Amino acid sequence: MTSADAAPAPSLYDRIGGEEGVRRFTRRFYEVMDTAPEAAACRAIHPESLAESEQKLFEFLSGWLGGPQLFVERRGAPMLRARHLSAPIGAEEAKGWVLCFRWALVDTIEDPEIRAAILPQVETLANHMRNRG
Repeated sequence: MTSADAAPAPSLYDRIGGEEGVRRFTRRFYEVMDTAPEAAACRAIHPESLAESEQKLFEFLSGWLGGPQLFVERRGAPMLRARHLSAPIGAEEAKGWVLCFRWALVDTIEDPEIRAAILPQVETLANHMRNRG
């Protein structure tokens, strides 16, 4: 079998359990945000109910991890920085968001290789989202 005949590697979306895995992750992410004192600054810029935020993150991560492009289909191009300009995101908010992401990864994804593949990209994204000091 040649490399051209080899099956493509499974996406991160598939490797973490598809829709069920991404839902489990996003649920845990917002549980951490809602309860961890270290995420208080990040939590403060979110609405009282996190249900819509959780759904949007689920849709975004589905596509970002190589699964269905739900966010694009339902809401258009992500343009994350532009969509978040109304929220004051500084170092504390970004740090809290990454903390929630890290904890949710550890709590829901057993494979350390997958966590290691995702986390640096998340840290870069969090810094990109900063829009104040």
